[in-house]
Amino acid sequence: MSADASATPGIDQPAHGHELHGHSRQGTPALALGAIGVVFGDIGTSPLYSLKEAFDGHHPLFPDVLHVYGVLSLVFWTMTVIVTFKYVALIMRADNKGEGGSMALLALIQRASGAKRWSSSLVMLGVFATALFYGDSMVTPAISVLSAVEGLTTVQAGLEPFVVPIAVVLLIALFLLQARGTEWVGKLFGPVMLAYFLTLAVLGAINIAYRPEVLTALNPMWAVRFFAADGMLAFLALGAVILSVTGAEALYADMGHFGRRPITLAWLYLVFPSLILNYLGQTALLANHPEAAQSSPFFLLASDEWRLPLVILATLATVIASQSVITGAFSVTQQAIQLGFMPRLRIAHTSASRIGQIYIPALNWGLMIMVLGLVLGFRNSTNLAAAYGIAVTGTMFITSCMLGVLLYRVWNKPLWMAVPVALLFLVVDGAYFSSNLTKVVDGGWFPLLVGLITFTMLTTWAKGRRLMLDRLREAAIPVKVFVQSAVNSAVRVPGTAVFMTTASDGVPHALLHNLKHNKVLHERVILLTVRIEDVPYVERSKRVDFTDLGEGFYRVVLRYGFIEDPDVPAALALVTQCGPQFRMMDTSFFLARQTLLASSRPGMALWRERLFGWMMRNAESAMEFFRLPTNRVVELGSQVEI
Repeated sequence: MSADASATPGIDQPAHGHELHGHSRQGTPALALGAIGVVFGDIGTSPLYSLKEAFDGHHPLFPDVLHVYGVLSLVFWTMTVIVTFKYVALIMRADNKGEGGSMALLALIQRASGAKRWSSSLVMLGVFATALFYGDSMVTPAISVLSAVEGLTTVQAGLEPFVVPIAVVLLIALFLLQARGTEWVGKLFGPVMLAYFLTLAVLGAINIAYRPEVLTALNPMWAVRFFAADGMLAFLALGAVILSVTGAEALYADMGHFGRRPITLAWLYLVFPSLILNYLGQTALLANHPEAAQSSPFFLLASDEWRLPLVILATLATVIASQSVITGAFSVTQQAIQLGFMPRLRIAHTSASRIGQIYIPALNWGLMIMVLGLVLGFRNSTNLAAAYGIAVTGTMFITSCMLGVLLYRVWNKPLWMAVPVALLFLVVDGAYFSSNLTKVVDGGWFPLLVGLITFTMLTTWAKGRRLMLDRLREAAIPVKVFVQSAVNSAVRVPGTAVFMTTASDGVPHALLHNLKHNKVLHERVILLTVRIEDVPYVERSKRVDFTDLGEGFYRVVLRYGFIEDPDVPAALALVTQCGPQFRMMDTSFFLARQTLLASSRPGMALWRERLFGWMMRNAESAMEFFRLPTNRVVELGSQVEI
């Protein structure tokens, strides 16, 4: 990937080397505690609504022993197969220089396999997984906070009219706080979630004591009997069962912040046991009191005097889970911008010590509007559950597809080993995705619509950039020819001119326009390209490449990882091979701003060209994007047809 002034990845903070990786200076226990607070928030709050949806949702089951034990067996083995085996044992081994997530996995496969024929389909899969994530990031805060606040009705039934207003107030407050950063709140995440998971375990164990035989429900034969007795209802129940593992993808996506070992330890020794104990407790409660299915099995685990404190603790946990998803949306957006799939957006850094603490105002307010719309439109967690699951299962299915390529192309496993493993997960994920598709009419259309719109915008931007750069290269002049002719006809003036360009050859259009209109050349001319590599970090020693073109002309390439933040002035200050040290007061930065003219020539459909033009007009200023000094920037415009 490369960068220029018109359509360039980059954000406004100094670059950090790999030596400042987020988990390099902390011990495993501290990182595990942090992972409990950040990574497991979403999956940790799933007990609030998973079993409730199975027995009181859109396809309700009668809470007899067969169905209650059958669902619990499905929940246990789903968490074991998808989270423990797929993510913890396999996917998390595929780290891209310590980083995880769909984009990091895509970059790893492309770099390691070197198979061009896989590139197009893999890119589309990775982009679509990213698009689905945005739908998930809208539904998660809505259903999590709503399901927690609904616990008030188990304390006092008359509080039901206040559930939606309270949820709206909490969500507005959550989004308003994003601009202040999450570092100060993050210090509370781990301890609060630790207390929450221990509470889950204790409540579950207490209720198991009333029906110890519920432990036999962990036997997979209960799931088999469930399908044998009523296959269609069991298939439909998968749409509720999958809610128990929503957030599993966060284990891989947040691996770069905490490391594989702390996340694995936290899952195996605290989170997984606590969740299973709580689900067992809810199952025992439903087996003894089937009428609890009409209320909220989770909150009924606690006695009357402890129910209100449980509601408060669960609400805190859901706010933390929502915060984690919002932060994840910021990070995914940053990576998409860096890799050239989104236009520049203003990115603010809310922490001086942690590179991952970012805030994107446009995305924050857009998410808030959509989340509030979901709460006001669906009104309760049962209705929202219909919209939940499709984005998650779609992402998991795509990850399984990429896992197959990873096993065969990157880890060089033989086909007889790679194919069965990939097929196992594809069958499991495909079954859950198919079950969730039955909820499209009831609300599942929402994440699919969001994913489709986002996918269209991401691919339109990527293709539009490529077409625009191709058009610009068509009229490019070889540098050597230009240098020889220009130095003999233009007046040289003191100072340094830096011309941003995406191409590693040819003359930037901004330089041509400047020479045409001003008829001067600076004593030192830098043709600067920012390249985003398919690794998360680039070592400082490999940051800069330069070529002396003669006559005071130099080509400089700055290389950054896809989660680093390019800072052009800071990088140039380290360059010593291109004449005297750069001084910003003697340096002018020339940026090209293209105006797109939609045309009927081959490339994209006319409506996509207009969409691309609208995205270009609303992109963040390249001056702020590259942290360029505001009083040293000159923008020169041109018109381009694609």
